[in-house]
Amino acid sequence: MNRLATDKRSAVIAALVEGTSVNATCRMTGVAKHTVLKLLKEVGCVCAAYHNAHVRNLRVRRVQADEIWSFVYGKDKNLTLEQVQSGLGSVWTWKAIDADTKLVISYTIGDRGADTAKAFMQDVASRISNRIQLTTDGHRVYADAVEDAFGADIDYAMLVKLYGASNENSESRYSPATCIGCRTGVLAGNPDPDHISTSFVERSNLSMRMGMRRFTRLTNGFSKKVENHGHMVALYFMHFNFCRIHKTLRVTPAMEAGLTDHVWEIEELIDLLG
Repeated sequence: MNRLATDKRSAVIAALVEGTSVNATCRMTGVAKHTVLKLLKEVGCVCAAYHNAHVRNLRVRRVQADEIWSFVYGKDKNLTLEQVQSGLGSVWTWKAIDADTKLVISYTIGDRGADTAKAFMQDVASRISNRIQLTTDGHRVYADAVEDAFGADIDYAMLVKLYGASNENSESRYSPATCIGCRTGVLAGNPDPDHISTSFVERSNLSMRMGMRRFTRLTNGFSKKVENHGHMVALYFMHFNFCRIHKTLRVTPAMEAGLTDHVWEIEELIDLLG
């Protein structure tokens, strides 16, 4: 069976993790679309498996968690009930990062409901070997999910941002409402007030929107299939943890967390395919 040369596969993966759409990647590299999608599936699966097996037994102090919205195939208002029930429409990516090393500890793709929150927090807890301080936003489902996953062995606080009335004029309707304050609530343990924050995970969300075309707003680069969406998320987080040097740390998050001793090249991701 014909396979792309390593340098060509590296070019495709490099384009995808820098926020290039699939069609633009095809034009840049000269690789057929079905070949790009096949490679994305293969690499995404091995990246997810590697993360699941190796990002474990972590010793971290402060964790921030958040969820980011995107959609597959179309927005909910434009889909039939059957399409929504099949998994199309709104898709949420839940993410937990280490505030010190910036390592993405865990991620889950699903809806924004309680079942997804519980599965996500169970996965976070399974990867950490010590007591942590956790901060989330005010999404209500976090409270029960954190209690089920960690019990009383956690210092947990919610940070709720308060926004002013949105401006509905046409010139500013794409701008977010102004944040006029924050309210914190301690739900478990004794979290340090100075480190009750979601700033790092929210900044990471911005990096996601810039680094994955599927998350870019007001374009036609959104995912058309849930499977491809998941493959791209797995590839992005693997690249972010192991390949991308963090400007503040000057090393990759995985190096800072002690999971590797060098900056991975994209060829090393491809080598995971065997």
